[in-house]
Amino acid sequence: MSGSKKNWDQFALLLIDVQNDFWSEQTEQAFPHFKANVAGLLQLCRRQGIEVIHLRACFQADKSDWMPVYKLGRKMPCVEGSGGVALLPEANEVPGELIIEKQAFDGFLMNELEPHLQHYNKRFLLTAGLVTSICVLLTTLSAMQRGYLTAIVEDCCADETAAHKHALDRYGFMFERTTLAQLADRHQRWLGMIDQLE
Repeated sequence: MSGSKKNWDQFALLLIDVQNDFWSEQTEQAFPHFKANVAGLLQLCRRQGIEVIHLRACFQADKSDWMPVYKLGRKMPCVEGSGGVALLPEANEVPGELIIEKQAFDGFLMNELEPHLQHYNKRFLLTAGLVTSICVLLTTLSAMQRGYLTAIVEDCCADETAAHKHALDRYGFMFERTTLAQLADRHQRWLGMIDQLE
């Protein structure tokens, strides 16, 4: 990975739902490097000037903002005031980073996200977090359908092992796939992709 600073002005990282309710002992066993990779990804983005946007699930205890299927009895994750809404320490924000609380799987259903991206002329979105086959996938595909280029940083995502692999393999034709170690070396090619869309 190159140590020199590149121009990442048109890029942003969406770090999605790295919260206790989406992390389990089983997930940690299946993805033992996830926490360290997320910490490394944030370090890289901050060093290179890639904007970091934190998307986090948070639902009211009174059920007023729950999706209907959860109102019918399914266990709701990340209820405000519960331990499950808390972050894994590796995913903490630093001052100045945007935090968007969401009440949907797809982060683009929150009114704040897309106007922010448009205002700052973001064209290419990196996505990472929990869980690969639900909130990461749906947010990434929504971004792609809205005209953004996207790349999932796959070793900074986790899920049930089979679901993780299926999401990346089945839908990978709609987004770029990268790893933390490969990310900086993809920069020039990704800039070329943005230029082709001009």
